[in-house]
Amino acid sequence: MASIGKEAGGTKRILFYAPDGKRKTIRLGKCSQRQAEAVCLRVERLVTAKITGHSPDDETARWLAEIDDKLHSKLSKAGLVACRQQGGESLKGFLTAYIDGRTDVAERTRNNLWQAGNFLTEFFGEGCRLDSISAGDTDRWRVWLFERLAENTARRHCGRGKQFFRAAVRRKLIAESPFADMRDCGVRPSDPSRQFFLGEADSLKILGECPTLQWKLIFALARWQALRTPSEHLRLRWCDLDLENRTMIVHQPKLETFGKPTRRMRIFEPVLSLLIELRDIVQPGLDCPLSANIIHADKGDAVNWRQTFQKIVKRAGVEPWPKLFQALRATRETELASVLPLHVVTAWCGNTPKVALGHYLMTTNDHFEQASSLDVSPKSVTEKPARFPARYTSELSSTGRNAKQEPLETPLSSEGFRTVPVNRYPRQDSNL
Repeated sequence: MASIGKEAGGTKRILFYAPDGKRKTIRLGKCSQRQAEAVCLRVERLVTAKITGHSPDDETARWLAEIDDKLHSKLSKAGLVACRQQGGESLKGFLTAYIDGRTDVAERTRNNLWQAGNFLTEFFGEGCRLDSISAGDTDRWRVWLFERLAENTARRHCGRGKQFFRAAVRRKLIAESPFADMRDCGVRPSDPSRQFFLGEADSLKILGECPTLQWKLIFALARWQALRTPSEHLRLRWCDLDLENRTMIVHQPKLETFGKPTRRMRIFEPVLSLLIELRDIVQPGLDCPLSANIIHADKGDAVNWRQTFQKIVKRAGVEPWPKLFQALRATRETELASVLPLHVVTAWCGNTPKVALGHYLMTTNDHFEQASSLDVSPKSVTEKPARFPARYTSELSSTGRNAKQEPLETPLSSEGFRTVPVNRYPRQDSNL
């Protein structure tokens, strides 16, 4: 199908017939006979793939990813492969095209993808080619991430890097993903050393130190309503609040792509008191209970909530804890799980029992105190259990005859056998 031709000066060329029946030539320049034979074999496979309408085999695809731009350009001019796109070859160009094209995810998810992409370009360089990154390079990038970020954050970025290069494989930009063999890219259950349960007394201290009514509401919504901060705070609207029936509709942007945009839950104290107080003094036309001073007018996001809240905690005389807002949500979910069924708690908090058990629910000192009031004394082991179950005893007694009683003597038959009348013995199970 393809042949090797020699020219003056030691240069070589590949001659073949394209699928359209035209004879075409690929000039290789000066190269050895073995190199020319290797290229000739790949050309034959590419022509076969074109004729049959299939993708090239894995070995040929890897070869295409490894060859230089000059030879690849000659193959594309001959109509055997698609032209390499400069924007898709570089790491920065591919990440930009991929993330901008993910219109099916929320804006916050795209921001998370960009964070992982920025870490990739910072380590490898914006001009780095996708096909030049090896599995060993991704291992070094993983170690580099773990030196700078928390463990679960680094794991999530590794998972997103795996997602990027899997998409590159599906688009046939690279033959195989350097992340294919990377394991442990998921989030581990919460580290017990980073969990924190904020008691009721300290919670009331912090609530009293909040400078404004809006800040009291921010803290109360996270502590007693278990809202995700700040995404679910920013979606709160007066039309979602039924203060008379003490219910509220919570918009959860994190679960919108999973078909769960909202959840309904009860309004607890002191959130109810704060909402009633705020309703009486709210500015006319303000749809959101949180004022514009709390929410950034341009970006629609929180303005230094974590830094401000940390200062409030210190003024209350409480030592700041890891994961300030997540601990408030975990505290409330733990309290609710102590008095309500788990499926109700997770429906109100907007997660699943598996997530709640792995990342939110904690064991507190109150649980040990509650356990001390339980009667856990074992039953007496001196009582000997009955030999037979009660149902056998009742069956024996219903016959009116003791089981140990000897059967009545009956006369012998004419054949010399003793006949036993039916129902002379108590009926019992075969397996005693």
